Amino acid sequence: MRFFRKKRDRAPCTIEVSNTFESLHAHVRFNNGALVNPGDEVIVHGEAIKAPYGEVITEDREATIIRATHLERLWTRMIGKLEFMEICEFSFSEEVSL
Repeated sequence: MRFFRKKRDRAPCTIEVSNTFESLHAHVRFNNGALVNPGDEVIVHGEAIKAPYGEVITEDREATIIRATHLERLWTRMIGKLEFMEICEFSFSEEVSL
C-alpha cells in the first residue's frame, strides 16, 4: 500500500555544533531548501561531531529525511498540541505550599 509507505529524501546539509559559554547547540540547515514537517525523521550521515569547549564547528554533510505518513503527521500534531497544553498548566501564587 502506497499510503503507508514512507518516502526518503536525501539532502545536502550544513551542521553547526557550538560548545561555548554563550551557546551550546547543534543546528542542521538543508542547503537545497528542504523542509521538515511534524513526524519526519532526519538522519545526518558521518561521524559524530564533538566540539571542544570554546569552539564552534561547521561541516557540510548529507542527510536522509524520512517523511512521515499522513496518519503519523496527524498523530504528531494532535499529541504535540496535548503536550503543549500540559506545559501551559501552571500558576503563580504568593502562598507557600506545605
